[in-house]
Amino acid sequence: MVNARLSASQIIGLGTVMAVTLSLSDIPAGAWSDTFSRKWPLVVGHGFLAAGMVLTGLVTAYPLILCTQVLWALGWAFSGGADAAWVTDELGRPGQIARVLAARASGAAMALLGIFVAVRFPEDNFTPVQVRRWAASLRVLKRGVALARRDREILLVLAATMVVNGADMISWLFTRRLVDLGLPGDPVVSYAVVGILASSAGFIALRLVETRIEEAGAARRAYAVGCLAGASGLVMLALAPDVIIGGIGLLLASGVAFSITRAVSVIWVNQRTTSDIRATIHSLLSQAETVGEVVGGLALVVTAQAAGMSAAFVSSGALIACVGALMATLRVKAGMVDAYRAARRRRRAGHTAHSE
Repeated sequence: MVNARLSASQIIGLGTVMAVTLSLSDIPAGAWSDTFSRKWPLVVGHGFLAAGMVLTGLVTAYPLILCTQVLWALGWAFSGGADAAWVTDELGRPGQIARVLAARASGAAMALLGIFVAVRFPEDNFTPVQVRRWAASLRVLKRGVALARRDREILLVLAATMVVNGADMISWLFTRRLVDLGLPGDPVVSYAVVGILASSAGFIALRLVETRIEEAGAARRAYAVGCLAGASGLVMLALAPDVIIGGIGLLLASGVAFSITRAVSVIWVNQRTTSDIRATIHSLLSQAETVGEVVGGLALVVTAQAAGMSAAFVSSGALIACVGALMATLRVKAGMVDAYRAARRRRRAGHTAHSE
């Protein structure tokens, strides 16, 4: 983006194109994963991501850069719901997911990971539908939407995700903001160093969250803390007098806040769904992200053009702060997924009795 000399509105436009592509492909990909396979959508997704990553490093023309974002989006759509569902069903060891996600560091690693998943990873605990598969996909989608509508916690996470990811579109301007503040040396190398520091901060934050995530209310509290860190970081970026303060703000926003909110939202909904619709629920979560990104991207383009980049940062921080305040004060009702499971057991028992 720096080499291509894109404007603030063009940079946010990249994220908006990615979000639109995701909004069109997320839920069909999730329903497909719950009907046909969790393994093969993950393989296909890694292929798209590899192509997007490699092409991103080769082009500078804006239309071609837009194409790279479409490839990235298709990759996330195919793998986003399938990976969490597959890992939950097959591995039984949550620690392994960290190594899987760490392999997404480069385009070459992404391609190798897709091949490795295809050859070595089993799919023993998932039974694909054998007949009338597209009708079965539609039934899976309906069940997923029904659970999301009935479960108050899932609805809360979906709503919060829409707002936070809409505000997170400002992250597309992080590089431009640090360059404007005087990022020293080669901007690509310097920002890579900042990115490594942000990833390290995110790793530490997630490790702290991990130790308490199973406690009652821990997900809600962690989400609130993540939002507070994000709001603080974005305000620091907006008002920073130099690149040091701006860098600290970026560490808080990108490294800590968005790492926590994304991870916690996945864990939260994963705990409240059942195996037969797990990928679909994760795709609904991804859909909430992309809808928020489309709306947020358009709003930030208008804000940046009308009031400047600093106003866009402050506006995003204010939105995230509101979500954090809501999470900190709201008490959610548990047990809806248990009611869903009980209803499914009753339907199955009634179907068996009718067949007899």
